[in-house]
Amino acid sequence: MSDNNVKQRFEKIVDELSAPTSYLEVCHEHYEDEPMPSIAILQEIVEKCRQLIFPGFYGFIPINPTTLKYYTGLLVDQIYEMLVEQVLAGLCFSCKQERTVELLMSRKKLSKQITIDFIEYIPTLRANLSKDVEAAYLNDPAANHQGEVVFSYPSIKAICNYRIAHYLYKLGVPMIPRIISELAHSETGIDIHPHAQIGVSFSIDHGTGVVIGSTCIIGDRVQLFQGVTLGAKSFPLDEKGNPIKGIARHPIVENDVVIYSNATILGRITVGHHATIGGNVWVTEDVLPHARVIQGRSRIEKFIDGAGI
Repeated sequence: MSDNNVKQRFEKIVDELSAPTSYLEVCHEHYEDEPMPSIAILQEIVEKCRQLIFPGFYGFIPINPTTLKYYTGLLVDQIYEMLVEQVLAGLCFSCKQERTVELLMSRKKLSKQITIDFIEYIPTLRANLSKDVEAAYLNDPAANHQGEVVFSYPSIKAICNYRIAHYLYKLGVPMIPRIISELAHSETGIDIHPHAQIGVSFSIDHGTGVVIGSTCIIGDRVQLFQGVTLGAKSFPLDEKGNPIKGIARHPIVENDVVIYSNATILGRITVGHHATIGGNVWVTEDVLPHARVIQGRSRIEKFIDGAGI
Protein backbone atom coordinates (compact mmCIF):
# COMPACT_ATOMS: atom_id res chain seq x y z
CA MET A 1 0.00 0.00 0.00
CA SER A 2 1.42 3.35 -1.03
CA ASP A 3 1.97 6.21 1.41
CA ASN A 4 -0.46 8.30 -0.62
CA ASN A 5 -3.18 5.68 -0.23
CA VAL A 6 -2.64 5.52 3.53
CA LYS A 7 -2.82 9.31 3.74
CA GLN A 8 -6.12 9.38 1.85
CA ARG A 9 -7.64 6.72 4.09
CA PHE A 10 -6.52 8.56 7.24
CA GLU A 11 -7.92 11.83 5.92
CA LYS A 12 -11.28 10.12 5.42
CA ILE A 13 -11.21 8.82 9.00
CA VAL A 14 -10.32 12.28 10.36
CA ASP A 15 -13.21 13.79 8.40
CA GLU A 16 -15.64 11.23 9.81
CA LEU A 17 -14.47 11.74 13.40
CA SER A 18 -14.58 15.54 13.02
CA ALA A 19 -18.11 15.65 11.63
CA PRO A 20 -20.55 17.14 14.22
CA THR A 21 -23.08 14.40 13.51
CA SER A 22 -20.46 11.90 14.67
CA TYR A 23 -19.62 13.39 18.08
CA LEU A 24 -22.59 15.48 19.25
CA GLU A 25 -24.29 12.41 20.73
CA VAL A 26 -21.34 11.62 23.00
CA CYS A 27 -19.72 15.02 23.55
CA HIS A 28 -20.65 17.92 25.78
CA GLU A 29 -21.54 21.19 24.08
CA HIS A 30 -18.59 23.27 25.17
CA TYR A 31 -18.27 27.06 25.01
CA GLU A 32 -14.91 28.65 24.36
CA ASP A 33 -14.74 30.78 27.52
CA GLU A 34 -15.70 27.94 29.87
CA PRO A 35 -13.18 25.52 31.42
CA MET A 36 -13.78 21.79 31.24
CA PRO A 37 -13.42 19.50 34.28
CA SER A 38 -9.97 17.92 34.45
CA ILE A 39 -9.44 14.55 36.10
CA ALA A 40 -5.71 15.21 36.39
CA ILE A 41 -6.20 18.58 38.12
CA LEU A 42 -8.86 17.18 40.46
CA GLN A 43 -6.49 14.37 41.43
CA GLU A 44 -3.85 16.99 42.21
CA ILE A 45 -6.35 18.96 44.30
CA VAL A 46 -7.18 15.82 46.30
CA GLU A 47 -3.49 15.12 46.89
CA LYS A 48 -2.92 18.67 48.13
CA CYS A 49 -5.94 18.39 50.43
CA ARG A 50 -4.50 15.16 51.82
CA GLN A 51 -1.24 16.99 52.46
CA LEU A 52 -3.07 19.69 54.40
CA ILE A 53 -5.15 17.21 56.38
CA PHE A 54 -2.29 14.80 57.17
CA PRO A 55 0.93 16.89 57.08
CA GLY A 56 4.04 14.77 56.86
CA PHE A 57 2.20 11.73 55.50
CA TYR A 58 1.49 13.03 52.00
CA GLY A 59 3.54 15.32 49.80
CA PHE A 60 6.32 17.63 50.87
CA ILE A 61 5.06 19.42 54.01
CA PRO A 62 7.74 18.96 56.71
CA ILE A 63 6.62 18.75 60.34
CA ASN A 64 8.75 21.72 61.33
CA PRO A 65 7.22 24.63 63.28
CA THR A 66 9.46 27.13 61.50
CA THR A 67 8.31 26.16 57.98
CA LEU A 68 4.92 24.49 58.47
CA LYS A 69 2.96 27.74 58.25
CA TYR A 70 4.70 28.75 55.03
CA TYR A 71 4.03 25.42 53.29
CA THR A 72 0.46 25.34 54.59
CA GLY A 73 -0.20 28.80 53.16
CA LEU A 74 1.35 27.77 49.86
CA LEU A 75 -0.92 24.72 49.62
CA VAL A 76 -4.00 26.75 50.49
CA ASP A 77 -3.18 29.21 47.68
CA GLN A 78 -2.58 26.38 45.20
CA ILE A 79 -5.81 24.61 46.10
CA TYR A 80 -7.74 27.86 45.75
CA GLU A 81 -6.37 28.64 42.28
CA MET A 82 -7.02 25.14 40.94
CA LEU A 83 -10.35 24.51 42.63
CA VAL A 84 -11.91 27.82 41.54
CA GLU A 85 -11.47 26.77 37.92
CA GLN A 86 -12.76 23.24 38.50
CA VAL A 87 -15.83 24.44 40.42
CA LEU A 88 -16.53 26.85 37.55
CA ALA A 89 -16.12 23.96 35.11
CA GLY A 90 -18.69 21.95 37.05
CA LEU A 91 -21.14 24.85 37.17
CA CYS A 92 -20.76 25.52 33.45
CA PHE A 93 -20.89 21.86 32.47
CA SER A 94 -24.27 21.38 34.10
CA CYS A 95 -25.74 24.70 32.99
CA LYS A 96 -28.76 24.34 30.72
CA GLN A 97 -29.42 28.07 30.39
CA GLU A 98 -28.55 30.11 27.34
CA ARG A 99 -24.98 31.34 27.79
CA THR A 100 -24.45 35.06 28.35
CA VAL A 101 -21.54 37.15 29.57
CA GLU A 102 -23.54 38.04 32.68
CA LEU A 103 -24.24 34.39 33.46
CA LEU A 104 -20.57 33.46 33.10
CA MET A 105 -19.49 36.32 35.36
CA SER A 106 -22.00 35.32 38.04
CA ARG A 107 -20.77 31.74 37.91
CA LYS A 108 -17.15 32.88 38.25
CA LYS A 109 -18.14 34.87 41.33
CA LEU A 110 -20.03 31.87 42.73
CA SER A 111 -17.12 29.50 42.10
CA LYS A 112 -14.80 31.76 44.10
CA GLN A 113 -17.22 31.90 47.04
CA ILE A 114 -17.74 28.13 46.99
CA THR A 115 -13.98 27.54 46.95
CA ILE A 116 -13.45 29.89 49.91
CA ASP A 117 -16.22 28.10 51.82
CA PHE A 118 -14.59 24.75 51.08
CA ILE A 119 -11.14 25.89 52.22
CA GLU A 120 -12.65 27.21 55.45
CA TYR A 121 -14.04 23.70 55.99
CA ILE A 122 -10.66 21.93 55.72
CA PRO A 123 -9.91 22.16 59.51
CA THR A 124 -13.24 20.38 60.13
CA LEU A 125 -12.28 17.81 57.49
CA ARG A 126 -9.06 17.15 59.40
CA ALA A 127 -10.96 16.75 62.69
CA ASN A 128 -13.48 14.32 61.15
CA LEU A 129 -10.85 12.29 59.31
CA SER A 130 -8.76 12.06 62.48
CA LYS A 131 -11.75 10.33 64.10
CA ASP A 132 -12.00 7.98 61.10
CA VAL A 133 -8.31 7.13 61.48
CA GLU A 134 -8.77 6.47 65.19
CA ALA A 135 -11.77 4.22 64.47
CA ALA A 136 -9.80 2.21 61.91
CA TYR A 137 -6.96 1.80 64.40
CA LEU A 138 -9.20 0.73 67.28
CA ASN A 139 -11.25 -1.66 65.14
CA ASP A 140 -8.27 -3.48 63.62
CA PRO A 141 -6.08 -5.57 65.95
CA ALA A 142 -3.48 -5.76 63.17
CA ALA A 143 -2.91 -1.99 63.20
CA ASN A 144 0.17 -1.06 65.23
CA HIS A 145 -0.47 2.70 65.39
CA GLN A 146 -2.54 5.41 63.76
CA GLY A 147 0.32 6.52 61.49
CA GLU A 148 0.27 3.09 59.87
CA VAL A 149 -3.44 3.57 59.16
CA VAL A 150 -2.88 6.93 57.46
CA PHE A 151 0.04 5.68 55.39
CA SER A 152 -1.28 2.33 54.22
CA TYR A 153 -5.04 1.86 54.61
CA PRO A 154 -6.95 2.39 51.34
CA SER A 155 -10.13 3.08 53.32
CA ILE A 156 -8.68 6.34 54.64
CA LYS A 157 -7.98 7.54 51.10
CA ALA A 158 -11.50 6.60 50.02
CA ILE A 159 -13.14 8.25 53.05
CA CYS A 160 -10.96 11.34 52.56
CA ASN A 161 -12.13 11.66 48.96
CA TYR A 162 -15.71 11.09 50.06
CA ARG A 163 -15.60 13.82 52.72
CA ILE A 164 -14.06 16.27 50.25
CA ALA A 165 -16.60 15.38 47.58
CA HIS A 166 -19.56 15.39 49.97
CA TYR A 167 -18.87 18.92 51.18
CA LEU A 168 -18.50 20.20 47.63
CA TYR A 169 -21.81 18.48 46.87
CA LYS A 170 -23.41 20.26 49.84
CA LEU A 171 -22.07 23.55 48.50
CA GLY A 172 -23.99 22.91 45.27
CA VAL A 173 -21.14 21.94 42.96
CA PRO A 174 -22.29 19.67 40.09
CA MET A 175 -20.17 16.97 38.42
CA ILE A 176 -16.91 17.61 40.33
CA PRO A 177 -17.86 15.68 43.52
CA ARG A 178 -18.71 12.58 41.49
CA ILE A 179 -15.37 12.70 39.69
CA ILE A 180 -13.54 12.98 43.03
CA SER A 181 -15.41 10.00 44.50
CA GLU A 182 -14.74 7.93 41.38
CA LEU A 183 -11.03 8.74 41.63
CA ALA A 184 -11.07 6.98 45.00
CA HIS A 185 -13.11 4.13 43.52
CA SER A 186 -10.43 3.59 40.87
CA GLU A 187 -7.62 3.92 43.43
CA THR A 188 -9.05 1.75 46.23
CA GLY A 189 -11.96 -0.32 44.92
CA ILE A 190 -14.25 1.45 47.42
CA ASP A 191 -17.26 3.18 45.84
CA ILE A 192 -18.89 5.87 48.01
CA HIS A 193 -21.36 8.22 46.34
CA PRO A 194 -20.75 11.87 47.37
CA HIS A 195 -24.45 12.38 48.11
CA ALA A 196 -24.41 9.73 50.88
CA GLN A 197 -24.47 11.02 54.47
CA ILE A 198 -21.86 9.42 56.75
CA GLY A 199 -21.24 10.23 60.41
CA VAL A 200 -17.95 10.40 62.30
CA SER A 201 -15.63 7.58 63.38
CA PHE A 202 -16.45 5.62 60.23
CA SER A 203 -14.22 2.68 59.32
CA ILE A 204 -13.98 0.19 56.47
CA ASP A 205 -11.75 -2.84 57.10
CA HIS A 206 -9.90 -4.09 53.98
CA GLY A 207 -12.45 -2.26 51.84
CA THR A 208 -12.28 -3.77 48.37
CA GLY A 209 -15.72 -4.02 46.78
CA VAL A 210 -17.61 -1.82 49.24
CA VAL A 211 -20.48 0.10 47.59
CA ILE A 212 -22.41 2.89 49.35
CA GLY A 213 -25.32 4.30 47.37
CA SER A 214 -26.23 7.93 46.89
CA THR A 215 -29.13 8.18 49.37
CA CYS A 216 -27.54 6.13 52.17
CA ILE A 217 -27.56 7.63 55.64
CA ILE A 218 -24.91 6.18 57.96
CA GLY A 219 -24.59 7.13 61.61
CA ASP A 220 -21.58 7.44 63.89
CA ARG A 221 -19.10 4.67 64.76
CA VAL A 222 -20.23 2.36 61.95
CA GLN A 223 -17.83 -0.35 60.81
CA LEU A 224 -17.98 -2.08 57.41
CA PHE A 225 -15.91 -4.92 56.03
CA GLN A 226 -14.94 -5.71 52.44
CA GLY A 227 -17.59 -6.42 49.85
CA VAL A 228 -20.49 -4.78 51.71
CA THR A 229 -23.19 -3.33 49.47
CA LEU A 230 -25.58 -0.66 50.72
CA GLY A 231 -27.66 -0.51 47.58
CA ALA A 232 -31.07 -0.06 46.00
CA LYS A 233 -33.56 -2.89 45.67
CA SER A 234 -35.29 -1.55 42.57
CA PHE A 235 -35.57 1.55 40.43
CA PRO A 236 -39.09 2.96 40.07
CA LEU A 237 -39.79 4.04 36.50
CA ASP A 238 -41.65 7.04 35.13
CA GLU A 239 -44.33 6.92 32.41
CA LYS A 240 -41.61 6.74 29.76
CA GLY A 241 -39.90 3.78 31.40
CA ASN A 242 -36.90 5.76 32.68
CA PRO A 243 -35.63 5.50 36.30
CA ILE A 244 -37.05 8.20 38.58
CA LYS A 245 -34.19 10.30 39.95
CA GLY A 246 -33.76 11.74 43.43
CA ILE A 247 -35.86 9.35 45.52
CA ALA A 248 -34.52 7.78 48.74
CA ARG A 249 -33.81 4.17 47.82
CA HIS A 250 -30.78 3.15 49.90
CA PRO A 251 -30.46 1.95 53.53
CA ILE A 252 -30.30 3.95 56.74
CA VAL A 253 -27.64 2.55 59.08
CA GLU A 254 -27.87 3.88 62.61
CA ASN A 255 -25.05 4.40 65.14
CA ASP A 256 -22.66 1.65 66.27
CA VAL A 257 -23.57 -0.91 63.61
CA VAL A 258 -21.12 -3.56 62.37
CA ILE A 259 -21.63 -5.08 58.91
CA TYR A 260 -19.39 -8.02 58.01
CA SER A 261 -17.94 -8.95 54.63
CA ASN A 262 -20.07 -9.40 51.53
CA ALA A 263 -23.35 -8.55 53.24
CA THR A 264 -25.89 -7.05 50.84
CA ILE A 265 -28.40 -4.57 52.30
CA LEU A 266 -30.92 -3.24 49.83
CA GLY A 267 -33.72 -0.69 49.74
CA ARG A 268 -34.87 2.11 52.01
CA ILE A 269 -34.71 0.05 55.18
CA THR A 270 -33.29 0.88 58.60
CA VAL A 271 -30.57 -1.08 60.37
CA GLY A 272 -31.08 -0.19 64.02
CA HIS A 273 -28.32 1.04 66.31
CA HIS A 274 -25.87 -1.51 67.75
CA ALA A 275 -27.05 -4.18 65.29
CA THR A 276 -24.65 -6.71 63.78
CA ILE A 277 -25.05 -7.97 60.21
CA GLY A 278 -23.16 -11.18 59.49
CA GLY A 279 -21.18 -11.98 56.38
CA ASN A 280 -22.76 -13.04 53.09
CA VAL A 281 -26.34 -12.28 54.15
CA TRP A 282 -29.05 -10.61 52.09
CA VAL A 283 -31.14 -8.02 53.98
CA THR A 284 -34.20 -6.29 52.52
CA GLU A 285 -36.25 -5.62 55.68
CA ASP A 286 -35.72 -3.41 58.73
CA VAL A 287 -33.33 -4.70 61.40
CA LEU A 288 -34.14 -3.92 65.03
CA PRO A 289 -31.60 -2.22 67.34
CA HIS A 290 -29.13 -4.66 68.96
CA ALA A 291 -30.26 -7.45 66.59
CA ARG A 292 -27.92 -10.00 65.00
CA VAL A 293 -28.56 -11.12 61.43
CA ILE A 294 -26.58 -14.23 60.50
CA GLN A 295 -26.64 -17.06 57.99
CA GLY A 296 -28.36 -20.33 58.79
CA ARG A 297 -25.98 -22.91 60.18
CA SER A 298 -24.42 -25.26 57.68
CA ARG A 299 -25.09 -28.99 58.04
CA ILE A 300 -22.30 -31.56 57.74
CA GLU A 301 -23.28 -34.98 56.36
CA LYS A 302 -21.20 -38.04 55.60
CA PHE A 303 -21.77 -40.06 52.48
CA ILE A 304 -20.57 -43.66 52.54
CA ASP A 305 -20.32 -45.60 49.27
CA GLY A 306 -22.42 -42.98 47.50
CA ALA A 307 -25.37 -43.20 49.90
CA GLY A 308 -27.42 -40.00 50.06
CA ILE A 309 -26.07 -38.54 46.83
